[in-house]
Amino acid sequence: MCFADEIGQSLIPPKGRTWAPRGARPIVRVAGRRGGRVTIAGAVCFRSGRRPRMFFKVQVYRGRRGGEPKAFTWSDYRDFIRTVHLQLGTPVVWVWNNLNVHLQQELFDFAEEHKDWLVLFHLPPYAPEINPQEGIWSLLKQQPRGW
Repeated sequence: MCFADEIGQSLIPPKGRTWAPRGARPIVRVAGRRGGRVTIAGAVCFRSGRRPRMFFKVQVYRGRRGGEPKAFTWSDYRDFIRTVHLQLGTPVVWVWNNLNVHLQQELFDFAEEHKDWLVLFHLPPYAPEINPQEGIWSLLKQQPRGW
């Protein structure tokens, strides 16, 4: 059984503390171009008698022209599910939320085509406490102490 979710994080540098002499404006220099986004799709998989495993797929959007996707598409999720299935080597029950891309007909068709090893299950809306993947994202976004 795999619980899946996604998270996005901006590539704009976080605000930091600095100092300047009294009366002078502090200047913080940041290298790189402003903007962009990292999106991560992750799945925590549980199997009886085995340790849990986590799989993830990263996508970086830098705002460039040329058809760079800003978010995961249904085909990206299809490929992610297929990869997890191959890594686990077992049938998969895929549990995720009701994000609009998860509800696209192409994914339902994919699940129907591969019903011998794939079952899709959608969580109720606004139920993050049911999905263990949500807890992993909250740990990931915590700022380490001492920064």
